[in-house]
Amino acid sequence: MHFDAFDRYHESKSFIHRLDPRVKVSMTLAFILSNALLPDGAWSAFACSWIFLLFVNLFSELGFVYSLKRSFIALPFALIAITVLFSVPGEPLSTFQFLMWNLTITDAGLLRFISIVIRSWLSVQMAILLVATTRFPDIVHALEHLRVPSILTTIIAFLYRYLFVLADEVFRLLRARESRSASAAGSRSGGSVVWRARVAGNMAGQLFIRSYERSDRVYNAMLSRGYAGHLQTMSPHELHRVDYVTTALALILILILQMIGRL
Repeated sequence: MHFDAFDRYHESKSFIHRLDPRVKVSMTLAFILSNALLPDGAWSAFACSWIFLLFVNLFSELGFVYSLKRSFIALPFALIAITVLFSVPGEPLSTFQFLMWNLTITDAGLLRFISIVIRSWLSVQMAILLVATTRFPDIVHALEHLRVPSILTTIIAFLYRYLFVLADEVFRLLRARESRSASAAGSRSGGSVVWRARVAGNMAGQLFIRSYERSDRVYNAMLSRGYAGHLQTMSPHELHRVDYVTTALALILILILQMIGRL
């Protein structure tokens, strides 16, 4: 398995691609935080935030609606907040029976739920743009420059680096299971549900043991090559005038969004 299976970076020479990764990571976090701080029902601010995202898409040369087309996959996760429909006090809109409970949807609950979904949708689009315009190692080094604890950045970097190794191990275990579960034509391979559960448990245990043993070998190999707890990079990551100007303009726009949301 290759890195391309996980890496969503798109090579380009656009204005957004050329920005320092620290600027892009900082602005992504500031945008997400700004969305979280907007009051419920700030429709004008939400619309302006989306327009801001469309322009970032345009300057990144990825297509006007690049992040929009890829953001809908994250919307089902926003359904976790569906309980606010019934838990926020307000004027009742609808009441229905669910099992042994009588649930009432309130106007305030509906307003908050829609606002949460929109906030999540906008934040996911910004994160998609960050990953598409910044190489993952540069994101990790940007987090280091921004004083994120080194233990966290190291864990993130190693998780990204060896995720494909774990995926290869899983595929090997699956192939081994299939080779030992042959069946005659027209009949189902394998045994009962209990047998399948036992096999799945054994596979999970084997994956843990193999991962643990390989991590020990990898760490010893890194120590023999001079690893001292810090990830090195060949990129200088120097901030230029355009980075400072872009950061200032982006922060001004985010402050304007907060003002619009409170009008």
